[in-house]
This record gives sequence, C-alpha cells and structure tokens, in this order.
Amino acid sequence: MSSKPAEEVASQHAIIGNVEVKPEDNFKRSEHPDAQWFPEAGLGLFIHWGISSVLGQYDLSWGMMKQAKGSVKKGIQVHGLPAVRANVTPRKYWEQAKFFKADKYNPDKWLAAAKSAGMEYCVLTTRHHDGFALWPSEYGDFNTKNYLDGRDLVGEYVEACRKNDIKVGFYYSPPDWYWNRHMMSFSYGDTPPLGIDHESITLPEFTAEEKQRIDDEYNEYVRGQVTELLTRYGKIDIIWFDGRLPRTDKTISVDEIRRYQPGILINPRGHGYGDFRTPECRFPEKTFAPEWWELCFVYSDGAWGYLNHECYKPNGWLLAELSKTRAWDGNFLPNVGPDGHGEMPHAFYQRMAEIAEWMKHSGESVKGTKGGIWPERCNVPVTRNDSAWYVHIDWVCDDEVVISDVDKPRQLIYLRTGEEVPFEYDNRKIVFTFPENSKTILTDVVKVVW
Repeated sequence: MSSKPAEEVASQHAIIGNVEVKPEDNFKRSEHPDAQWFPEAGLGLFIHWGISSVLGQYDLSWGMMKQAKGSVKKGIQVHGLPAVRANVTPRKYWEQAKFFKADKYNPDKWLAAAKSAGMEYCVLTTRHHDGFALWPSEYGDFNTKNYLDGRDLVGEYVEACRKNDIKVGFYYSPPDWYWNRHMMSFSYGDTPPLGIDHESITLPEFTAEEKQRIDDEYNEYVRGQVTELLTRYGKIDIIWFDGRLPRTDKTISVDEIRRYQPGILINPRGHGYGDFRTPECRFPEKTFAPEWWELCFVYSDGAWGYLNHECYKPNGWLLAELSKTRAWDGNFLPNVGPDGHGEMPHAFYQRMAEIAEWMKHSGESVKGTKGGIWPERCNVPVTRNDSAWYVHIDWVCDDEVVISDVDKPRQLIYLRTGEEVPFEYDNRKIVFTFPENSKTILTDVVKVVW
C-alpha cells in the first residue's frame, strides 16, 4: 500500500477519470452476448451514497480533505467541479457511520422512478474512497457488518434493480482512505501532510519488506471485497472501479472477474483498460466511437454525494447532454445522492417524472439509435435509426438548423406534437428554423423522414 499524500492519489484518480486510457494490446471488448446491451442503453443512473449523507454538508469522501486557506476562491477543482469542502476532519467524518441509519431506504421507489424516465441501468457506490462498505463484508471492519445490524444495503439495491428491469452496476473504490488512514495525508493541494484530526504529521517510511507486507494485506482486503460483490448477488452487469487496483501479482484480473461474471462490463479505471471509456463531468473533445463510452456527470449541484440544500440541475441541461452523448454513440450517466435516511430528495422525483413525459413523445430519438452525423453534417446533435433521423434542438439553441449532404426528405415532424415543421431544401441541404412558439425549456426533437 502506498504512503503517498492524498493529493497524489487524487491526482492519479483525476487523470484516470478524465484523459484517454489506451487499452492493452491483448485486451478486447467483451463479445459475450450478455454484454451487448450497453451501446444502445442510452441513459443510466449513478447513485453516490455513503455516510457523508448523514450531515449532508460536504461531498462524499472528499469533504474530509482539508484545503489550503483561500484555495476555494482560487478555484481548486476535483474532477472538473468546484471542490465542496467543509474541512471536516476525517475522524469526525467517519463518526457519521454511527448515525447512518438508512431507516427509510427504499431503492425500489428510486428505481421505479428511474425506469419510468427511460434509465436502463444503474451504478451504486458499494464503497467509496472513505472506506465504508454498504454490505456486511467479511473483509475489514468498516461496513454494515459492524453497523446497521449487518443490513445488506447492496443486496436490497440488487433486488430493486431486478424488480424494475434495470441492469445492475456496482461502483467500487480500490483506494480506501480509512484502511490507509495512518499512512496518508488528508490535505489537498500543495500543503504539508495532515492526519485524521487535520494535525501536522510526518508520513511514515517503510522498508521494502514492510511495504510488500502492507501491499499484500491491502490486496487481500480489496480482492476479498471485490470477490464478494461478484459472487453474492447473482448476475452483475457492470463493475465500475474508481481508481487503480493494487499493483501486485495477486491483483484480481479481468480474466478472473469474467470467470465469476462472464457477461459483465468492466470500466478502465481499475486495470487501465476496460470495455468502455468513462469521461467525467466534461463532454469529450472528440468522439470515442466505435469504442463504447459513457459520460458520467453530477445531476445535483456541485457534489457527488448528498447535500442538504438538495439543488438539481434543470432537465434542459440533462436532455442536452443526453442528446450530445447519443449523437456520439455514448451513454449518459447522471448522478444523484440519497440522504442519510435513504431517501431521495423530492426534486429527484420531479425530475424523473418530467423526463418520463419527454420520453413518451421523444424517447425514440435516444433509444436504440446511433450517431455519426454531428457536427460534420449538422450544426445540432443528430441521432438516427434505419427509418429516420432525429434532430435535437436544446433549450438555448435558437440557430437555423442546417443538415448537409442528404436527399430531400418527405417531411419533418415535431415529436412532441406530431406537427409538421416547414423546411427548405436546396443543393442537398435541409434548412429550417424551429418555430419559436413551439419551443420548450427541454430538448425539442424533429424527426426527419424520407
């Protein structure tokens, strides 16, 4: 186990999350039949949940990292987002585990709302960097085996996924700041190392033999927990690592994971390669297609975990990001966070209901479609299938829409109302302006039919 300061761990994590990771030459995307649902899923749901939700005043795990004075004003960011810091000490952060009751935890309610909004898969944080695991693990002592009377929150989530016909995804953080708490710094940025009470410390140094022993112990711990997740709950569709797995010759490998779960999808952050890419909180500068990929993004305001002000981005934003992602053959994975009781904010259900209504008239434009046209042949995102193209006009777009190098269409139809949209056609170009009196604060989709 490394004794690097937390800022170095965070930096590695951000690099893995935000830059291109090239697959190893001997790795090929899964061809298992059970994995082929992914490129057409379109929309999923990320759920970050953990003990930070008890107080809801700082982000999951990152809230315990102390920043240098004035660094928030200077714009320090984590994963491309303004850092949410209350400078709570790790000791006080971890004490929230005593008050994490999940007494109103009802994942069936969450996922029923998500399914109605067209979400095909879900990824839950089974354990974040803070080290608290949401199931009664036989490995380590910071999990529901020692809290919540041994309740298996992960198992209940899996049951709710299956009840609502949602693919099951597990997020798992190989870095564990609780396990590593006496060997790392809890300062963020270019500051001296701090301990679990944010006191000044000197990081320990280890001999090669000591370091090997620590690495082996940590790998056994991580391997044990990952194996539990892969063997306790039946078929699992995604394992979503967040940070590199321990680098030893006994690290759980991709081949071993597939022996437990033949049809599983694996993201690249644990091994450095995987089935799909995972850009985070930033739309990529170029498409990854034909490789599979997924854009994850915070849906709430500036944090991955629950914050008690419960502010969500508008759905105009969500649908615009979904349109762009689908136009580049990716999936969109917006993130939400339940509170310490296990309840989603009321705003979550409002947003899901609004998306559900949009899906009724425009869902065909993002379900089972492909991209490949935008921006080369159209100035707004376009998805398509064998029978039509779908032009996506987001809530802030008031430009003239131009589609180049196409045959003359039979008609253009506004999906929300079924009305025809007037257009001009000349020199193999379709040109139209979406009617101002029809525009909504969501994404308006025009179907092009030949």
